Amino acid sequence: MIVGYFQYCPDFASPADNLCRVENALSGIEADIVVLPELAFTGYLFQDREELLQVAEDPDDSRTVHRLISLCAGSGLHLVTGFAERKGDKVYNSAIVLGPSGIVHRYRKLHLFCTEKEYFDPGDMPLSTWKTKGARIGVMICFDWVFPEVARTLALQGADLLCHPSNLVLTYCQQTMRTRSLENSLYSITANRTGHELRPRGEMKFTGQSQILDPKGQVLACSGPDDQGVVLREVDLSIARNKWMTPANDLFADRRPEYYRRG
Repeated sequence: MIVGYFQYCPDFASPADNLCRVENALSGIEADIVVLPELAFTGYLFQDREELLQVAEDPDDSRTVHRLISLCAGSGLHLVTGFAERKGDKVYNSAIVLGPSGIVHRYRKLHLFCTEKEYFDPGDMPLSTWKTKGARIGVMICFDWVFPEVARTLALQGADLLCHPSNLVLTYCQQTMRTRSLENSLYSITANRTGHELRPRGEMKFTGQSQILDPKGQVLACSGPDDQGVVLREVDLSIARNKWMTPANDLFADRRPEYYRRG
């Protein structure tokens, strides 16, 4: 399978311009799965909920989504992208998975970071996986990396690969995701953005350093803090199904959940 990410710096509140950049970057590539950053078309640091609602879209009636589906249909690609999802009077920090046939999966961020709590509604969907070309894929978003339960839950559902759209500002995530890949014996793709946003409520500098990790936590590909571009790697997802760390230790068979209780 060929998987990858597109690391770039979205312009704030400019979905049409950001869509054109994504279309241009992915035009003609040959890949099975590409991951885009969190909130890939809107930017991140909103002043308030009202400003967010001006750019949030319902994925089922979205020009952005329709154009991306057309892109996937022309290449056979599956695209995992962060998205400001508007549904009725709710607005979620979401990730949607798009393929040639349309929307195939969606996830609403469970663990909101910092000011996100002021304008996004908390995710309300259980963690789940989706399948393509014989591979099972799990999706998490940015700050979910802090919560090992997310990656473990998806791994226990059979995920071979974690797709992780992100807008990272802390410096610990990329290293921590090596542990998430290792402790669950699966591949992971963290697609981060670059640049900074100077907004009325402050400034955020994003760390870049998107990466593809193997089931041992080794780095297969990594971009720099300010690099922009598509990075692809070929991976053998069957390797992620081997949970043996030693001849005597299976990561999942050795679990003893009956003792994993709150004190």
